[in-house]
Amino acid sequence: MPNQPNQREKGAKAEDKAVEFLKEKGFKIVKRNFHFGRDGEIDIIAQDKDVLVFVEVKARSSDLFGSPESSITPSKMKVIRRTAEGYLYVNKITNMECRFDVIAIDYTRKPTEIRHLISAF
Repeated sequence: MPNQPNQREKGAKAEDKAVEFLKEKGFKIVKRNFHFGRDGEIDIIAQDKDVLVFVEVKARSSDLFGSPESSITPSKMKVIRRTAEGYLYVNKITNMECRFDVIAIDYTRKPTEIRHLISAF
């Protein structure tokens, strides 16, 4: 299957779509793909007024394995929280409200559906 995008390319495309969605909603994008530790990554860090928002982006092009947001397991949430703590520590952020959002992109819907779950976990 030539020219078929790999998972990394699909993920980058979904994150680009999520960034545009957030910008349209008035969010300021602070950082993309922040890594901390061995396996910690946060897709998007944004600011919504005075709140720092850690955003996990999930996309599905098939409903075979459920909705995009259903793939965020408790262990994944734990890794995201730990990575967020790392971001706050590295950037010396101590007194700022934070939350964890999910952007779910469902390519099985026509047109593509984007769901924003605020304070998802």
